[in-house]
Amino acid sequence: MPYRYLKTERTDNIVTCVLSNPPRHTLTSEGASEINRMLDEVEEDDSVRVLVFTSDAEDVFIAHYEVTELASRAGDISKTLINPKPVDSQPRGLSPMHKLCLRLENMSAITIAAINGSTTGGGFELSLACDFRLLASGRSRVGLPETSIGIIPGAGGTQRYARLLGTAKALDLIMHAKLLTPEQALDIGLVHRIFPKATFHEEAKAFAENIASRSPVALSAAKRAIQIGSRMTLEDALLLEQECFEKTMHSNDAAAAMEAYLGGSRTPYKWQGH
Repeated sequence: MPYRYLKTERTDNIVTCVLSNPPRHTLTSEGASEINRMLDEVEEDDSVRVLVFTSDAEDVFIAHYEVTELASRAGDISKTLINPKPVDSQPRGLSPMHKLCLRLENMSAITIAAINGSTTGGGFELSLACDFRLLASGRSRVGLPETSIGIIPGAGGTQRYARLLGTAKALDLIMHAKLLTPEQALDIGLVHRIFPKATFHEEAKAFAENIASRSPVALSAAKRAIQIGSRMTLEDALLLEQECFEKTMHSNDAAAAMEAYLGGSRTPYKWQGH
């Protein structure tokens, strides 16, 4: 089934997902559903090592989550204030956006948000769930400005900000609805690299290729140890690291690479399937 809000491109072990929703360039519930469907295809292909998200807009990655959808929900909720319903004693499950972002963190492929332009709100929250964030230089702005319209980030932004930056910085940025320049985002650790706008896609491609050139077993094991381990106690996380380490040690790639290293080979080892 064809996509409406995205298209995919495949080069060797790298899949690039190009997001497209002109003229507003927002993320919608239908667009998020298509991303999930695309992830189904990626996860079925073990040869995919890196998944890159970018946009076909010139100066925008994802503007924000579609406000008309949020406003509609706010209107529906406000009606219940006249005759409020009893609070449900059963906890509700995670929202579709929360599930999508967790899926990005938990999948074995390495995910990269190649942020070619400004992105705020839900668009930036999607980026925060990726393993790497690359940002174009210039007039791009990123951040979580939801408190300026009377809500808070609702797709993991409060939690990922706090985990990445600490609670003090998360409170400051979110309560002031602060948007950041590329330099500011890099300085506090929200993005990993800034590339010149004129060569952004080429630089992002080279970044993805560098990662994809490494052992797929080591890549997925490192991601699992870091992403899942960060949610555990230290002792449990060390046990997870140990489990992941043993998995890499028993891989054919590790055996061949270490044998080549001990043999004095100066030729980079070519990982299986690369």
